[in-house]
Amino acid sequence: MTGSDTPSSFRLAYVPGVTPTKWVRVWHERLPGTPLELVQVPAAEAGRLLADGGAEAGLVRLPVDRDVLSAIPLYTETTVVVIPKDHAATAAEEVTLPDLADEIVLHPLDDPLGWETLPGRPAIERPATTADAIELVAAGVGVLLVPQSLARLHHRKDLTYRPVLEAPESRVALSWPQEEPTPDLVEEFIGIVRGRTVNSTRGRAATPPQPTAKEKAKAKRAGTAGGSGRKPAPGGKQPAGGRRTGTPKGGRAGQTGGGKRGKPRGR
Repeated sequence: MTGSDTPSSFRLAYVPGVTPTKWVRVWHERLPGTPLELVQVPAAEAGRLLADGGAEAGLVRLPVDRDVLSAIPLYTETTVVVIPKDHAATAAEEVTLPDLADEIVLHPLDDPLGWETLPGRPAIERPATTADAIELVAAGVGVLLVPQSLARLHHRKDLTYRPVLEAPESRVALSWPQEEPTPDLVEEFIGIVRGRTVNSTRGRAATPPQPTAKEKAKAKRAGTAGGSGRKPAPGGKQPAGGRRTGTPKGGRAGQTGGGKRGKPRGR
């Protein structure tokens, strides 16, 4: 990541409910000299921000325009219904869509779930934002279905939530403008969210592995065993393949030492 065309900072957009903290922490550990700037953006505006160059990459909610943006799905969120703490549905651990048939279900304009058919009864008007819809739930006007992260983001002491079975779900993805090749800093962040190690060869030069202390000690012992690299046999004996070829003591030439002697000739 060198060169005059490399940006001096990295801008990361993120939509409400998404928490980029763990990835930002890894970024600061690996690239302490490259600042990371967080840009919060409404979910409906995230795609346009990336396409216009307002950020190098973004943590967004799918779908995105695949003709303009690349995307890697990261995880899928549970859908919950936000209700007052004294609501009858709090008696159950989970709620089904038919359970909401008699409820006024609020449908904010920034809803990320993409309903084909909203359950329950519609409100007279659609709230402008999820935050506005939360206020209406607190006032007893209706209930609200959202990804669980948004229910936590807009937490209130007088409200709670329950998971909703068989409801549409929101998928969160890392997205960036389509470019060839992908910019180095974007590749770096892709590696971080995918859990690549710091020595990954994808998008950066790999650091050669360093020998362990055990390997260093083994190499040192091998270097002190002698110039030939062959260890002497125990007891001073010649190793295999190093047998003497001279006349053995007390024997004739051509005899091996350790064979039986022949009988002496008679006179």
